[in-house]
Amino acid sequence: MMITKQPTVIKVITPLLLVTIALVWLATLSVAEVKKPTRGIVEKKAPALGVDVWFNLPKAKKGIDVSDYKGKVVYLYAFQSWCPGCHKYGFPTLTHLIKHYGGNDQVAFIAVQTVFEGFTTNTAAKAKATGEKYKLTIPIGHNGSKHKRSTIMHRYRTGGTPWTIIIDRKGIVRYNDFHIKPQDGVKLIDTLLKKKS
Repeated sequence: MMITKQPTVIKVITPLLLVTIALVWLATLSVAEVKKPTRGIVEKKAPALGVDVWFNLPKAKKGIDVSDYKGKVVYLYAFQSWCPGCHKYGFPTLTHLIKHYGGNDQVAFIAVQTVFEGFTTNTAAKAKATGEKYKLTIPIGHNGSKHKRSTIMHRYRTGGTPWTIIIDRKGIVRYNDFHIKPQDGVKLIDTLLKKKS
């Protein structure tokens, strides 16, 4: 029996052909098949907050949740005490909107420190102190630790801080994204106030 050697050209072409086929297949994948996870849960029912540590609660309350504000527009602001963007953009917008809607009991404001880093700095005490710095009388929460992920970040699919969530009178999330400009916040809240619960 005679054994013939495969030509060297075939040995080189076969791996090149396989690589080429693989590259062509990868190139044909649509963007939809390789998309990043989406942030926020706009148009979905607002889940429970799951916050255990609160400050500035109404008397006789040990905790609050979205369900406590049925029929109202809720502005939920997520921050970290050490976050520069929170102090430069988020808190000024929050305080502007609180002042703008002062006396309107159809709009509720909540601020929660959603910690995902800097756990020794972004403590519950710092959340309270940050609220005091901005003279906030609204409920202030602290959520998330080194050993327990923030429930708000998980349930609302937030992408960091500053993060703004606006919930309509029916408990549906209408805005869920990074910072919102004050005028855009007013426009959206006014629109949601016109809709009946």
